Amino acid sequence: METRTLRCILTGLGNIGRSFLAMLPARAAYLRERYGLALRFVAVADSSGCIACEQGLDPIAIVACKRDKRGVVELAGGDIRITEMTAAAQRLPADLLLEATPTDIRAGQPGLDLIRAALQRGVHVVMASKGALVVAFDELARMSDWSGDRRAPRLRFSGAVAGALPSVNIGWRDLAGGEIRSIEAVLNGTTQVMLTLMSEGKDYAAALAEAQRIGIAEPDPTLDVEGWDAANKLLILSNAVLRQPTRLSDIAVEGITRVTPDDIQRARRNGGNLILLAKAERGADGRYDLSVRPTSVPADHPLARLGMQEAGIVYQSDIFGRTTAFSLEDGPTGTAAAMLRDILSIAPEIAA
Repeated sequence: METRTLRCILTGLGNIGRSFLAMLPARAAYLRERYGLALRFVAVADSSGCIACEQGLDPIAIVACKRDKRGVVELAGGDIRITEMTAAAQRLPADLLLEATPTDIRAGQPGLDLIRAALQRGVHVVMASKGALVVAFDELARMSDWSGDRRAPRLRFSGAVAGALPSVNIGWRDLAGGEIRSIEAVLNGTTQVMLTLMSEGKDYAAALAEAQRIGIAEPDPTLDVEGWDAANKLLILSNAVLRQPTRLSDIAVEGITRVTPDDIQRARRNGGNLILLAKAERGADGRYDLSVRPTSVPADHPLARLGMQEAGIVYQSDIFGRTTAFSLEDGPTGTAAAMLRDILSIAPEIAA
């Protein structure tokens, strides 16, 4: 099989970006043999700056640099030059922008400007962060193949909605042709861990402290525990899958800060469970009511069976019936894997 080399710019070398680079060397032969694909990193960027090399940067050297807590600009020298991140996205010869900068749901930056620059010049984009989609989904859709223009650059973001869980792909690709009547999902890992710990007897404060200790919860867990992270992901599903233009103000949001262990025990007495449920339900007028709130689900509900670090989604449609998917969200590897999944989904179209 002939091998096609895709020139990639990777922005963001946090947990997800590093995990993505770390998984590639062991898969290089498999990608060539199974998919006829090789990835060449012509630029990478972190908080220290951006380096570029048209002959390709070494993922192993980049990962080692980050493990030593050094900025990638320290790798500059020889054919490797320091450049500016936006300039790389605007001018460097590339096929793909892989966007994994930290999520900013208020302004969507720096990812939003990088994605705009790439799409404007016809570079395809795979996203791991969701900030730019929350802030400007309609704009990015118009600039990409989500507009319906098959000549436009591809935009993919399955990892931005619950990591490895194929939440977006199931809805827009695998249920194509059906009318989606509802979506029910657990999309936030922090709250799922905390509610599971509370079901074992811990109070809210102790559950939060334990989630922070094991690295699931952020030092400032506000977006998670107040329901906004799940709402951001539901917003993306509404725009991308349901094709209903949605802003955060369209979603009724309630977090878990008032949930008690007694609330969870009441839900579990009959075999059910209490989860932070993101839900879209089609009304008689054809529009979807959108909400995120703690919800007691019965024993026969698929999401009642979720484990401590699992995410899950349930689609109901007219001709496909009920479609369910679960995923164990154990660290950043799942999101990194979703980036690779997205690359493979569009690679044949890029080659064509």
